[in-house]
This record gives sequence, C-alpha cells and structure tokens, in this order.
Amino acid sequence: MRGLIIHEFGPISSHQVEDFDDPIASKGEVIVDVHAIGLNFPDTLMIQGKYQMWPERPFVPGRDAAGIISAVGEGVKNLKIGDRVACQVLWGAFGNKVCAPEPKVFKLPDEIDFVSAAGMITTYNTAHVAVYERGNVQSGETVFITGASGGVGLAMVEMAKARGATVLAGATSKEKGDLAIAHGADHWIDLSVEDLHQGVKNQVLAAIGENLCQAVFDVVGGKVFDAAMRCLSYRGRMVIVGFATMDISMPKGHHILLKNISIIGAPLDINFKKSIDVIHRGIKIIFELWKTGKIKPEVGQILPLDKITTAIQSIEDRTALGKIVITTDNFILPTNK
Repeated sequence: MRGLIIHEFGPISSHQVEDFDDPIASKGEVIVDVHAIGLNFPDTLMIQGKYQMWPERPFVPGRDAAGIISAVGEGVKNLKIGDRVACQVLWGAFGNKVCAPEPKVFKLPDEIDFVSAAGMITTYNTAHVAVYERGNVQSGETVFITGASGGVGLAMVEMAKARGATVLAGATSKEKGDLAIAHGADHWIDLSVEDLHQGVKNQVLAAIGENLCQAVFDVVGGKVFDAAMRCLSYRGRMVIVGFATMDISMPKGHHILLKNISIIGAPLDINFKKSIDVIHRGIKIIFELWKTGKIKPEVGQILPLDKITTAIQSIEDRTALGKIVITTDNFILPTNK
C-alpha cells in the first residue's frame, strides 16, 4: 500500500508518502480500499508526538477514510466485501488501504459520496457529542461557538441550527466569519479584537442583548475561552470541545459560582470505549441531516495523497478553511459537491 509513514515523531515536513506493508484484517476487522481521506486537527498532533497516544513506529496516521470493503476478518457480522463505508480509527487512515474494527465502520447511504463522507466523520461526530449529547442544545436557545470556521466549528454551527438555536460564530477574520454565516450562523463575533476580555462580550451584547448565551462551545482555549465564558447567561453551559491553541483553559471558580455555570467536557474518542451507542446514534442523525440538506461539509480543498503533508501543515498553521479531503492515487479525483 501507499501511505504517509511516521518512522519517528517530528515536524510535519519531515514525513513523506511511501510504500508500506498492506494491512491484514484480524478477527472483527475489515480492510477498506480508500477513496477519500478526511484531515483533522488531532492528526497534526499525532504525527509530531504531541497527541495523548503514541503508536509504535513506524505507523500510518489518520482518523477518517471512506471507500469500499475489500476484505473481511473472522467474526464480522454486519459488513461484507463491496460495502461502501466510512470509518473512524485512531490511526491508519492516511493510505490507500486501512484496517478498521467493525464498530468503527459505518455503511454509507447511496446518496452520500466518498468525499462528503470522509469530510464529516470526526468533525460531525464531535459536533453531535458536543451539541446534542453533552451541550443538550434546545430550540430557541442562543449558543456561541468559537473557532467557528474550522471543520468542527462549522459542524457545530450546522448541528446547533438543526436543533433550532440562534448561533453566534466566533472567528478571527471577516472571511472566516462569512463562511460561518454561509453555514447558518446568525452573527459573527470577531475574535481578533485587541481587548478580548471586554471586546467579545460587547459584540455579543450588541448582537443579542442582555440575556446573553445559554451555551458556549469552545474549541480554542486560553484567552478565547475566558472571553467566551463571560458571555454566558445565568445557569449557562460552558462546553469544552478542544484546545486548538494548546493553551489549556483554567475556568475561574468564582465566575462559575456566581453565575451558577456548568462546565461540561465533550470528548469524542472515549465514547468508542465507554458509549459506542452514542457514536452510532450520532452517525444515524448525521447521515439523515446530510440527506435532508441540513448539514453540508465545507470541503475547502481536495488534494492527491502526495500533497498530504502540505495539507496537514495548513491545518497546523490555521490557514485552512473548512475541511481538507485527500484522495488516493488509485482513484479518479471526485467532484466536490
């Protein structure tokens, strides 16, 4: 197989696509011939040795892939050779073949193309856990989403709108704010202002008035987290989705106490181990929302496999808008829908 191979953890530019041993399906696993690969922020950490898990080297990184099952291991019950699927693994997706355990493989409805599928598995699964499962957004509520122009941010915007919420999208430029608006956000909150502490709250007040937000979803961390938390109403919910700045948020206890705020963690991967039903419930919801046009992955670029390190670097540099999808050398570049 061809794939991005990590021999030792290091800078993104130090890795390259090369030949590697074909994966073999063990009990309960399938092999997927990959048509499309979705890139995610955790991938930038994994290949540099900054993620919380360190696979044995050499290994193929990558979480999201979509394609066709070409082999089935012993004990697989609900999948067969020829099935169109998407999968979400801890690593292994950045190549033209991937081995995945059955619970992490999802049959695709005929309507969903491989690029869309690869572009939404981790991001929309994360959004489902955050917005539906942990944040419990209800129709009529107002929510504030930071980092709203990235893959997860845009997914949360769309999922919150599908719930009937008013959405404030936090972004660092008008271009990024306009992208969030195009995906359903009602207001853009500029996160590039010098005085984040007061400037963000002033914008929120101007947009929605004194009642502020019932929930905030933060993927940025650091000073943005602190500023966004000030925009919560009484008994508001502060949902921690990630730390794109790698600046771990430290909520102030007196603020939590005085406003009766709930601090909620919304991790994705632990659900595969502790609550697999959450994942499969989310996949069903996501696919239905896609078919009805309520969500649409923002695929900003579609690139061939040999451009994957350049694409990953753009995520690290925070210059990518929406999702980047990679196609393998084996298949014709699909049209972005």
